[in-house]
Amino acid sequence: MAGDSPVETLQVRIHGAASLPTLIYLPGIHGDWTLVGDFRKQLVGHVRFVEFIYPRTLTWSLDDYAAAIETALAKNHITHGWLLGESFGSQIVWALVKRNQFTAQGIILAGGFVNYPISWGVRLTYTTFGRIPLGALNGLLKVYGKLARLRYRHSPETVANIQEFIERRTELDRQAALHRLTLILGHDPREIARTTPLSVFYVSGWVDPIVPWPLVRRWLRQQCPSLRADKIIFPADHNVLGTAPVQAARQVLAWMKLP
Repeated sequence: MAGDSPVETLQVRIHGAASLPTLIYLPGIHGDWTLVGDFRKQLVGHVRFVEFIYPRTLTWSLDDYAAAIETALAKNHITHGWLLGESFGSQIVWALVKRNQFTAQGIILAGGFVNYPISWGVRLTYTTFGRIPLGALNGLLKVYGKLARLRYRHSPETVANIQEFIERRTELDRQAALHRLTLILGHDPREIARTTPLSVFYVSGWVDPIVPWPLVRRWLRQQCPSLRADKIIFPADHNVLGTAPVQAARQVLAWMKLP
């Protein structure tokens, strides 16, 4: 972890009283909390919600991510809680489970996965995303910003964070995202998922071309004995927590057996 600038350190925010059950959100490949605002809002008064911004590191392993998160949780006197892994964040969840240093009470995968089911898709994304000129990428982000305001029109908290999401997409941020893609390719936590005693739950948006839920769900149902339930939300997409915040929050609270 040495060599990261002071700006590029793991950031943590905690919402809610310490007396509430703890839900720890590990974001996807974008690495921050900018797309989860309305989901967070739905949980107010029900859970203590812990969220992170990953550093834009080009060197960390998944074990490094897990260790840094454990340290941040310990500094904030958080000793146990549910793990909510969104997409890439699911890989950190499995790393945390393997390390067994933090007391996890359950696992929820949101558009997440175990071993990514189509490895060539990750390689194609890496090649395509890495070759787009920065100027063109900035142009695409402007278009995305306009579309996102329509896409998240029912999620005012998320709409308010769209500009922050765009501003965080720097060249270093892109390189960090590419590095996270290599971590996905090099990670195979299937044995961890097969043997974990923790209850596992899976939620996905119905329209998800990034992580194909039929393949993920089939593997979990056949190979993960601890899978307790799964839910596919229509018409949400890959960012199921952002595009279906009300439905996703209700489902997560139900799985945590909270009102």
